[in-house]
Amino acid sequence: MSAPTPNSPPALPDFLTVDEAANLLRVNRKTLYEAIRLGSVPGVVRIGKALRVQRDALLAWFSGNSGPSLGAKS
Repeated sequence: MSAPTPNSPPALPDFLTVDEAANLLRVNRKTLYEAIRLGSVPGVVRIGKALRVQRDALLAWFSGNSGPSLGAKS
């Protein structure tokens, strides 16, 4: 494993907070919470009261998602 270069982004953990996932997707955190509530986001795990989003499931879903945007009503 090579050391990150000064210009490379930091590696993401396997599970992201909702804020980290929203930043990664470049959406408002409230929009992401609503999508999670509607069951639109895969890889969501509840640990007590905290929500975590599995990074790999989120990235796979986001890259292959051709449906309506997170904030769109269907």
